[in-house]
Amino acid sequence: MKQENHLRNNLKSIRTRLGMSQQELANLAAVTRQTISGVESGLYAPSVAISLRLAKALGCQVEELFWLEHDLPQIEAVLTKPVNNLQQLRVSLARVGGQWIAYPLVGKDAFRQDMIPADGEGERLTDSNKLNVRLLDDNMDRLYNTVVIAGCSPVISLWARSTERWHPQLRVQYNFANSMRALHSLCRGETHIAGMHLYDVETGEYNTPFVRKVLVGKEAVIITLGVWEEGLMVQAGNPKQIKSITDVVEMGAAIANREVGSGSRSLLEQTLQQEKIPFQSLQGFEWIMNSHQEVGWAIASDMVDAGISTASVAIAFGLGFVPLRRSRYDLVILKEYMQEPPVQQLLSTLGHRLVHSQLQILGGYDISQIGAVVATI
Repeated sequence: MKQENHLRNNLKSIRTRLGMSQQELANLAAVTRQTISGVESGLYAPSVAISLRLAKALGCQVEELFWLEHDLPQIEAVLTKPVNNLQQLRVSLARVGGQWIAYPLVGKDAFRQDMIPADGEGERLTDSNKLNVRLLDDNMDRLYNTVVIAGCSPVISLWARSTERWHPQLRVQYNFANSMRALHSLCRGETHIAGMHLYDVETGEYNTPFVRKVLVGKEAVIITLGVWEEGLMVQAGNPKQIKSITDVVEMGAAIANREVGSGSRSLLEQTLQQEKIPFQSLQGFEWIMNSHQEVGWAIASDMVDAGISTASVAIAFGLGFVPLRRSRYDLVILKEYMQEPPVQQLLSTLGHRLVHSQLQILGGYDISQIGAVVATI
């Protein structure tokens, strides 16, 4: 039966994403390879029975495979966080661990610098954390080829944009989150990769102890993205001659702090404890900034005198920098995601010169061990 020109399908995209040949799918769905070829090319419209068998073989819903041209696809997705008083909301979408995940584009999450385009409009299902999402276009390939990374390092966005230039069909979605939030997001199945830089005082290890504690019962791989210099960002030229946290306290200088769960907050608290300085002695300890960029902007705007961040951020804002330690920034990936083609494609670029050149000119960032597997949990 010749397929009517208003019927569209996503069969080839889903099949190739799963690494199946036409013959392998045909065997699973109990049809001929010619049937698969005919449906993918638009020559044939499958029967209801064949459509159901194809959906079952591919582990998806029929609506994800076929739709009418004048009806954009609709999918069911899991909402990553509650959104008050909004029944209709703009969302970004990605396929993580066999299910659709919806990231609400609300408040700061709706922007990087410019407003982020939405993939769809979601309508919340009653008493549920799930949405019915009406897609804004029928380019399902872009959604299936999306890798989601949660983290706080500006390096991630550089890596993502460099990768997209090398692999134009790949989309990297960077969701801002501090180290602990990123790790918990990975644990909840909301992201493919979590970026983190947390130091464990008891073991003297970076990141691995926290991964073991949070990802109980899950297998993961920890891969190094780089080692950066962390320390005190100060005003340009360091006019107050700040050389340590103790100097900040003794001078009564004001500092911008970070939220609980961030690597920068952890470094500040550990330094204060080592120097036996009460937290409340530090002016601005309760003044919370939610990113490295916000801390840099607060210092550059003369709102505060100092803040914890990295040498590369200090250079970007033209600020002074007092190093405190070198910290390893790692990527944590569940083993079940390692073989997914979009994830493999992204990780393969860690060895690419285009990525290296972007990271090398940042300053204060060592990529000599980039791509090295630190641990397998």
